[in-house]
Amino acid sequence: MRVHAKRAGVLFGGLMTPALSMADWTLNMSPGVTGTSNDIFSLHMTILWICVVIGIVVFGVMFWSIFAHRKSSGRKPANFHENTLVEVLWTIIPLVILVVMAIPATATLVDMYDTSEADVDIKVTGYQWRWKYDYIDEEFGYFSSMSTSKDEIYNRIRKSDNYLLDVDNPMVVPVGAKVRLLLTANDVIHSWWVPEFGVKKDAIPGFINETWTRVDEPGIYRGQCTELCGKDHGFMPVVVKAVPQDEYDEWVAEKKEDAERERELTEKDWTMDELMERGEKAYASACASCHQDDGSGSPPAFPALKGSEVALEDMDAHLDIVVNGVSGTSMQAFGDQLNEVDLAAVITYERNAWGNDTGEMITPKEVFEYKNQE
Repeated sequence: MRVHAKRAGVLFGGLMTPALSMADWTLNMSPGVTGTSNDIFSLHMTILWICVVIGIVVFGVMFWSIFAHRKSSGRKPANFHENTLVEVLWTIIPLVILVVMAIPATATLVDMYDTSEADVDIKVTGYQWRWKYDYIDEEFGYFSSMSTSKDEIYNRIRKSDNYLLDVDNPMVVPVGAKVRLLLTANDVIHSWWVPEFGVKKDAIPGFINETWTRVDEPGIYRGQCTELCGKDHGFMPVVVKAVPQDEYDEWVAEKKEDAERERELTEKDWTMDELMERGEKAYASACASCHQDDGSGSPPAFPALKGSEVALEDMDAHLDIVVNGVSGTSMQAFGDQLNEVDLAAVITYERNAWGNDTGEMITPKEVFEYKNQE
């Protein structure tokens, strides 16, 4: 009885003080950090107040008519079939209202679709279930995957403030620069959305959609995939970091150096321990969402790798599956998603983790040779 009384007290208190118990709730859109998002907010408020005025006028006339012409006051109902003036007015007035609403809406839409004269071009590709950002002019790219731990997801530890909205590699853009985004997808339809930018665009396989943004304030901005794209749709966040131009230039220089080092690593002579260490990280980023951290999989769509024929038997077959995928199944081709070092590390890890212990390894050189002879 005490428990029920306590719950009832909490509920009653919440109802009596909604501003405190529902502090995170909002009843309206909020302005963002880009010109586009602020234009959308202004348009929204303009249309809202037009609708409010229309509602007040229409319901005011209706309630006045009901009250002033009520039967108890002795009013007699009028008998008429049609009124030309009234019909002309209720056609012209809505038309004028729609034109007034269409002018600012059209101007906003024209601006939203104008992707010309961009300072930075970024190709955004959706994968199940992560994003890839290719900086076209700078000739480098990288994947962005959710970094929220499984311990948080399965309630083994306290959830962070940005639960399901943290990534390992955010998209970085310079403040004040016009950034053109070219969106596509590798597998199914995704949708790239950052509410504070006023940007939401579908990423469709085989198509390139364009949009743009210009961030006015430095900071970290978060969004999500908003197209149901598979079992981990809810684990595909978008994070954008806006930084001053000089900081952005330093970051680009570092990324170019990293890309060059990655290319050089293909020629390195790797040891089993080095490949296993790197493979564990690459597996967690690219494979664990389907095949699980412990290699147990999620049959039948995602078979187990622990103790499987793929990971225990023919190395060439294993390499072919990882590089080219398996047609007609959920197994993607990772030949274009991972570089030769990560491909070699993942395959080596899968063949020696979770008790598989084959003692076999494949080097980045061998992966490179395999890809070039296809």
